[in-house]
Amino acid sequence: MFERSIVRPILMIAAVVLSMTNGVHAQQSYAVIAQNGVAMKTRDGVTLYSDIYRPRADGKFPVILMRTPYDKGASWAVTPAYQIATHGYVVVVQDVRGRYTSEGEWYPFRRESDDGYDAVEWVAALPSSDGRVGMMGGSYVGATQMLAAIAHPPHLAGICPVVTASNYHDGWTYQGGALEQWFDQNWTTQLATNTIWRLIAKDTNALLGASTLPLTQYPAFNYASLPAGADATAQLAPYYLDWLAHPNYDAYWKQWSIEEHFSDIRVPALHIGGWYDIFLSGTLRNYMGIKAHGASDAARNGQHLLVQIGGHAGFGRHVGDVEFGDEAVRFPSTDVLIDWYDYLFKGVQNEFATDRPARVFVMGANAYHQESDWPPPEAQSTRYFLHSGGSANSLRGDGGLSLTPPRKETPDKFTYDPANAVPTVGGSLCCDAAHYEPGPRDQRTIENRNDVLVYSTKPLAEDMEVTGSVTLELWAKSSAVDTDFTAKLVDVSPDGFAMNLALTEFCACAIVIRRRSLSC
Repeated sequence: MFERSIVRPILMIAAVVLSMTNGVHAQQSYAVIAQNGVAMKTRDGVTLYSDIYRPRADGKFPVILMRTPYDKGASWAVTPAYQIATHGYVVVVQDVRGRYTSEGEWYPFRRESDDGYDAVEWVAALPSSDGRVGMMGGSYVGATQMLAAIAHPPHLAGICPVVTASNYHDGWTYQGGALEQWFDQNWTTQLATNTIWRLIAKDTNALLGASTLPLTQYPAFNYASLPAGADATAQLAPYYLDWLAHPNYDAYWKQWSIEEHFSDIRVPALHIGGWYDIFLSGTLRNYMGIKAHGASDAARNGQHLLVQIGGHAGFGRHVGDVEFGDEAVRFPSTDVLIDWYDYLFKGVQNEFATDRPARVFVMGANAYHQESDWPPPEAQSTRYFLHSGGSANSLRGDGGLSLTPPRKETPDKFTYDPANAVPTVGGSLCCDAAHYEPGPRDQRTIENRNDVLVYSTKPLAEDMEVTGSVTLELWAKSSAVDTDFTAKLVDVSPDGFAMNLALTEFCACAIVIRRRSLSC
């Protein structure tokens, strides 16, 4: 953690949130023309299809490109495309290879650098393009930006990756060495849904069944059978099995790891993340990595950071169990994107024209802080130590957390029962809130279990601010061959509400805690 002095001491622990002041947009507004299903050929001859939204006006405009596996015709893509185009941009939304209307075979990450390069150069040559191309989108759609950027297409002039990773092994498929099972399996199932519909569509031809008698035996589809169970995974989502076959960070992952290619990125970027987002660590690493190692001055000096509260965990005043107030919704992502490209492509002097490129939403104070960098340069590392008399089990135990280093103390013990594992309550979950609710949630049901060790500070005597990365150094041994440990940093309010702030291994946070206590 990092601690710094302010006029009134405040304890603050949270992730990076960038706030934007009210943006200054370029003034002219345009009617929009839409062209659907425009074909593009990749270098290996595969046809990808795009929808193009452009101002109904003469002249040439900058292009904003989105490449998505989630259906270019969905309302979440179409609505912002129209909004952005009214501000004097050509917006191109493309289905990536093997998804929805585009041809080819779908395999996550594999072709996004080559196809992204080809798409950038294709849209740069459109009749209404002025040759400058930016990109937009979040999650995997943010990954398509990063993977295009490491290929450095000549006409790519800026990106805006939202809630996306820097490494598709640790921080996407695995977390701290452990398989991110819920996300991996849930995402695989969602992706395979479109794949199976494509399989059905390929085997649908009523003429083939027209001669079938009796008529009651007419086959609605022409396939003999659909894959089911594990066979369905192997046929529809072989990449999932490849992820399991590569538990370590090996050549399979390094070939498309952004962290291996920060020095290949040549363009400015606005990185948008969320305190409770599953890919927060990647957002921060991308910002810091390109700023330190980017291939050009424009890249190294042109990184900006915005992290809102929820990310994949949700956007709004209310995230999880917590109300964050009006400030939390002041900066909708599409408005921020327009401000970013107005600044980058049109020279508008708005909130991005600053030497303080990092803004953080401070939970508790529920306000934005603007920083000169992330982590804040003035931050000082502060160490807290775990203490107990050997019985830190649950809220009823004797676990303590303080600035005093421990002397010889009795170790804490717990029994782990895989048939009664500690459930997940809140946090950086994705992407099915109906089954696993994400975000800040009350942790007391978890902390009441004897197989959870709880270490708490005394109630704070004064306000204090803590901002920055949170890590845990843990000494442990296990009777099992293999054991995964997790740790949460929790803000305990005077009424006992225990709000999860961060989950190690690589987390950052920023929160105001006023005379409360922390537990870990």
